Amino acid sequence: MFDELLPARLRELWRTAEQKGISRDECIATQERELEACARIWRDALLMPNEDDLVHSTLVEIGRWRGIDDLSIVQRRCAEAVRAVKHRWEQTVKDVGEHEVEKFYDGADDYIEELMWWHTLSEDNSPLAYVVALEFASMIPGKSYLDFGSGVGSGALLFRRHGFEVTSADVSSVLLSFCRYRFEQRALDAKFIDLKESTLPEGAFDFITAMDVFEHLVDPVGSVDLINRALKPGGYIYGRFGADEDPDRPQHIVRDFVPVFERFAKLGFKDVFRDDWLWGHQVFQKGS
Repeated sequence: MFDELLPARLRELWRTAEQKGISRDECIATQERELEACARIWRDALLMPNEDDLVHSTLVEIGRWRGIDDLSIVQRRCAEAVRAVKHRWEQTVKDVGEHEVEKFYDGADDYIEELMWWHTLSEDNSPLAYVVALEFASMIPGKSYLDFGSGVGSGALLFRRHGFEVTSADVSSVLLSFCRYRFEQRALDAKFIDLKESTLPEGAFDFITAMDVFEHLVDPVGSVDLINRALKPGGYIYGRFGADEDPDRPQHIVRDFVPVFERFAKLGFKDVFRDDWLWGHQVFQKGS
């Protein structure tokens, strides 16, 4: 069943191209069409009412949140966001421990611009992994969905637009407030959990995403236990468990993910899908 997912389809296209007499140019064109179809799904889910361009919609959305009418100022904030977040990290986190890291994310206001601009697809298309996750979730039973480490809530909006019951969870109060604002702007409902104040409900979710989250965690193995408790028997966790070294993002503090995989295995999770073609995400299924 999961061989029908986009990364598997594209891998098979390229693997069998010569045998089927498909040229390299035809493969490139097919891959571009498939990715553009994903991008349309992504853009349609994130656009503000009465907007038809994702970049403009994003700038308007941030501007309203900030109380800034001049969109050139908003765009400049977006352009400077990676540097601003790095500077905040260097000023806030002197020792990589739970308290200081939580303090950083709880006040990481500049993260709004960084994540929102990334989600415009202007720099790379890796946020489209959420669309593949949606494709996966649509193949399995159940509609209860959690975005673990939800950031600015783009994945949650995508899933809500497609009929899922959505919960966003994060340690950052400012990012969760921005998530609420985004849902309110679209008259959509969701649940929000501040992980500093509340735990995840037990056995509540059919499907969980953790997109570009685990490299930020002080205790990634402990987070596997949280996800295990929150999933229903037979539920799935879809995430990227890896990160390249990036001098512009010192908040990527985890390099060794072997303990994470070992914990999933010890808890009885099965590795059921791996994207080895596009963005490197994996899916684990909890035992029933």
